[in-house]
Amino acid sequence: MTETEQVEGLRASTQRLEHSEHLQRALFAIADLAASGLDMQRLLEGLHRIVSRLMHAENFYIALRDPLRGTIRFIYFSDVADGQVYRPDQELSTEQLSDSITLRLIQLARPVRGPSDRIARSLGLTQGHGAGTPSADFMAVPMCRDGEVFGVLAVQSYEKGGEYTQSDEQVLAFVAGHVLNVVERKLGQEALERRVAERTRELALTNDRLQKQVRESERAVHLQATLYRIAALGHGQESNEAFYRSIHQAVGELLDVESFCIALVSEDGQWLDFPYYVDSSGAELVRRPMGRGMSEYAIRCAQTIRLESDAINALIAQGEVDAATYGTPAVSWLGAPLMGARGVMGVVVVQSYRSDLYYTQQDAELLTFVSYQIANTLQRRQQAEALQALNAQLEQRVQERTQELRRQIAVRERAQKQLKHQVMHDSLTGLPNRLYLRERLERALGAQKLDPACGFALLYLDVDRFKLFNDGLGHGVGDEVLRIVSARMAECVRAPDIAGRLSGDEFAVLLEHCLQPSQACMVAERIQARMAAAIEVGGRQLHVSVSIGIAMSNPSYRTVDQLLHDADTALYRAKAAGRQRFVLFDESLHASAMNVLDLEQQMRNALEKGQFESYFQPIVRLADGDVIGYEALIRWRHPELGLLAPGRFLPAAEETGLIETIDWHMYRLACQAAPDLLGRDKILNINISPCHFHSRNFPRRLLDLAAWAGVAVDRLCVEVTESSLLSDPGAAAQILGSLHEAGVRIALDDFGTGYSSLSHVHRFPLRTLKIDRSFIAPLGRGAQQRSTAIVSAVLSLAASLDLDVVAEGVETDAQRDVLLSMGCVHGQGFLFGEPVPATGLP
Repeated sequence: MTETEQVEGLRASTQRLEHSEHLQRALFAIADLAASGLDMQRLLEGLHRIVSRLMHAENFYIALRDPLRGTIRFIYFSDVADGQVYRPDQELSTEQLSDSITLRLIQLARPVRGPSDRIARSLGLTQGHGAGTPSADFMAVPMCRDGEVFGVLAVQSYEKGGEYTQSDEQVLAFVAGHVLNVVERKLGQEALERRVAERTRELALTNDRLQKQVRESERAVHLQATLYRIAALGHGQESNEAFYRSIHQAVGELLDVESFCIALVSEDGQWLDFPYYVDSSGAELVRRPMGRGMSEYAIRCAQTIRLESDAINALIAQGEVDAATYGTPAVSWLGAPLMGARGVMGVVVVQSYRSDLYYTQQDAELLTFVSYQIANTLQRRQQAEALQALNAQLEQRVQERTQELRRQIAVRERAQKQLKHQVMHDSLTGLPNRLYLRERLERALGAQKLDPACGFALLYLDVDRFKLFNDGLGHGVGDEVLRIVSARMAECVRAPDIAGRLSGDEFAVLLEHCLQPSQACMVAERIQARMAAAIEVGGRQLHVSVSIGIAMSNPSYRTVDQLLHDADTALYRAKAAGRQRFVLFDESLHASAMNVLDLEQQMRNALEKGQFESYFQPIVRLADGDVIGYEALIRWRHPELGLLAPGRFLPAAEETGLIETIDWHMYRLACQAAPDLLGRDKILNINISPCHFHSRNFPRRLLDLAAWAGVAVDRLCVEVTESSLLSDPGAAAQILGSLHEAGVRIALDDFGTGYSSLSHVHRFPLRTLKIDRSFIAPLGRGAQQRSTAIVSAVLSLAASLDLDVVAEGVETDAQRDVLLSMGCVHGQGFLFGEPVPATGLP
């Protein structure tokens, strides 16, 4: 390298160092500006001077973008050609700057350099490209942070020959970030100062309002306290003079009452008395005839009057007030009438003789309140005097009236006793009713809580088969039966024990001082023995019996309802065991009842979770074993106990009322599986619970379900048991008749076990008889003569009536052979297949 080249390199390095030093000084100057207390305009002018030291920047502007408002503001604009084009506080929308280089630079987020016309063309702008004179050279850089453009820093020159360089662009871009920080910092500081100033002004205004409210509140509290004191004075026992003086002192705390007067009208209305007055003018007020004074004027107007001297003179000129009676002229006069029961009874007056004291409307309202208290006190004291005069007369009248009331009270007590007896006793039997019995039970429970040795027993009774008496022989006979039963029951009870009628054919017996269950059982036996004798009602001899549930008291009972519930539970078990007996409630019955409740909740959960499943058992032709149909049977896949047969849960379902819901769930499952299961010629048998006979909509609902599942009506067979038909034969006949007319087959299940099998065959539209398994089991064994005779009779009956017969419970080949030899065509049982899901059938 030559010496000349080395010199040139040193000179270039020196220039770079000088340039870096200038740039560093500029940044220090910008930092000093940011820390100064200059306002925004002077700060921006300082920034302009700093940039001018780095490059030619006589024409300089700063544009800021508000991302939230979507506007642009030229916070600083200095241009020798255009002057001040934009105000610093002027916000411009993007529509207003749509054809400007500034907006396009913000959108593109990149620096530009060169003549403004050429830049405009490169940016796709029109010839004018916004406001301002075209410049010979223009340079602008975006002010960015985190990739987002917040403004533009631009310089321009109108003289040729002084073009900006790449170095100038880099310097301006470097400075732009620092300028953005300084400007935003200053703007934030100014906004904070504005908010502080505004908040200070708001706090000052709020403080002024609070001070005013405090003063008003203090005045209101003082006013309220004084008004309460004035109201309390009216209830004191002091003399009238002391009362007036206290009123004067209390009112004096609220307004100027140097002249205060109370005037009263005499009873005949002819005179005006002044029982209390204080007058600063020294005038003396004496009793005078009613005339044309100011007090009389207020009495005539019967309302609070507030007048000043001009108005008083006008009244004198009009003749409303007599100047001779008026007395010393007042500057301000205020009077409020004393209103009594019979009109105005007087007036309370305050007046001012000073030119600096005028009464206000608030003063008038206060004096009006005072007038109410004075008037009330005067009336009360007048009434007290009149009351004393009447007391003597009332004493005599009270004595006379007391004697009369005693006679009336005696009559009323007799009526109340009679009414109480009617309310607490049953009108039909004369026995205590449920209300009376509950009252006695409450007392018995209360006594046992105080003394656990005070035991008692409750017998809950129900007349067996009372519905037959009532429906078959009429309500008159039923009422007579109840009267006889109640009389016999009362004969078996000794005082203080009671027998009562709860409702219908339900009775109860409360045995007080009964400590042992054996005592209660003896009473129950005595009642049942007394009921054994026949009774004659309506020309008939009837035999009546009762079922009894017994509950013994114990400290665990908290309410009467708990005791009644347990006695009713025992009664239910007595009736279920065959009636005409008594059952003593114990823990096993309680546990059984709780098991039913737990099982009810589990069955509800099983319905929600789909744990009930449909199983199918084939019905076959005995000769060749061909399947002619299936009986749908329900199973419960219990999550803990496994697969449960119907006998484990259906009785509880019937007791809790869930049987209908479970049945319909079963019907839906069976019908869904039926199309693939039945083919063209097989029959689907489903079982009907007695509860469905109470729903007239059952046939339509079942037919709609079959149609929805695609099961032909003639492929459907409903099975009913003989016992279910006994619950309501009329309703059962109507329901089964509707199904028969629609084409559904009817089968009588467990045939031969009921009370009136032949009547069922005659009354209901049956298609099939299913012989109960109890008659099939003995077949094929030694002792089968009676079963053979019964089965043979059923087959003969069915043949004569053109009915199909299905033998249930066929489990051995011997049973099948005997049935075939007797002419039985169809059978069902474990010999041909156990109940399995539809997926398990061949």
